[in-house]
Amino acid sequence: MRDYFIRRLLLIIPTVIGATLLVFFITRIAPGGPLEARMRASMALNAQSSQRGDSGGSLSEAQKEQLKAYYGYDKDFLPAYLIWLGILPREVDKVFVDFKEGQTEAEATLKKLLPREQWTGNNAYQQIKVSVSSNGKVTAKEIGDLSEWHSEAMPEKKLVSVFRRDFDGILQGNLGYSLRYNDPVLQLVWERIPISLFFGIAQALLTYGICIPLGIIKAIKHRSVLDNVSSILIFVGYAIPGFVLGSVLVVYVAARWGWFPSGGFQSENFEELSFLGKAVDLLYHGTLPLICYVIGSFAYTTMLMKNNLMDNLAADYVRTAIAKGASFKGAVLGHALRNSLIPIVTTLGQIVLVFVGGSILIEKIFDINGFGLLSFQALLDRDFSLVMGILVIDVVLIMIGNILSDYFVATADPRIRFE
Repeated sequence: MRDYFIRRLLLIIPTVIGATLLVFFITRIAPGGPLEARMRASMALNAQSSQRGDSGGSLSEAQKEQLKAYYGYDKDFLPAYLIWLGILPREVDKVFVDFKEGQTEAEATLKKLLPREQWTGNNAYQQIKVSVSSNGKVTAKEIGDLSEWHSEAMPEKKLVSVFRRDFDGILQGNLGYSLRYNDPVLQLVWERIPISLFFGIAQALLTYGICIPLGIIKAIKHRSVLDNVSSILIFVGYAIPGFVLGSVLVVYVAARWGWFPSGGFQSENFEELSFLGKAVDLLYHGTLPLICYVIGSFAYTTMLMKNNLMDNLAADYVRTAIAKGASFKGAVLGHALRNSLIPIVTTLGQIVLVFVGGSILIEKIFDINGFGLLSFQALLDRDFSLVMGILVIDVVLIMIGNILSDYFVATADPRIRFE
């Protein structure tokens, strides 16, 4: 079994590469990306300057190449993907120098981003003034270290690029920077994990804590009044989409009756509250969204538990146990229940997805800045760095969840052995 799980863990690597390679290719060919939007905005701004009498009106070659480098479109597909992975070095702090006709020398200012602990006020860059020749030679005009810098001449465009090489990709733990928020992807994800954890853990506790006992009672009291009434209620809840229920709760329970807030995850004075006050505030804001999250899973889990337990209660080994003197309660809890839990145990591995769980529509209705809304907004904004970062996290967690599900099944069912 150990060898099996080692192989499954190693399979995470090609799975992540395959998924990210496909999505990375789609982001390169999809129309209307951030580069096109930024170029249109820059050209419109230059056109306005031209109408006011300023020179310009269109982007220069240096400006176009600078935008391509900023958004990662200055390389072909495969090199760009390997740079994103961290296998090839990234060209950082890249500057383009434009040469006029007949010009052989130009000045440029290189800006090297310093480590955060070296920032002084708003000065986050080390600036180096250099002299650049049209053949790509760079010399420092002021005190500065050029040992890390490289240059590359582009004769066809009369440009010279000056840059540093640095391995800074997925393998180095960098998921990139969001093009919309200008913040690290890991930071944006980390800020939303508490919301996902709250709703994910609460949903799991309510679902398994209520549905499993309810399914056991329904199986034992099959066709009773309790079984029929509870079946009607859970199937009505299953038929109502979570976002529809959310809209109704916001209009009536929150807006008209004022029992709960209509949106938000916490109050404005949340940080000033005591520990108990914070817990009450989270429950106060999270009750309505949580109802919408769990309403759909109640019917599935309850009926799965009931039907599996009924099948096992009718099995020969349960009848044999009762015939040998075991009580009905002992036969249910000691024999039938464990086998009935096996199908439910297969879903336990996916509980790791609580770190990145969320519903776009529910979060939109209740104005919760969660993980689902972040993913959706990243797609709308063509924020491909954020999309790729979220994809990596999702794929890794899904694979780990599948491995955990296999482990839980093997633990619950002694007949299963992975070789």
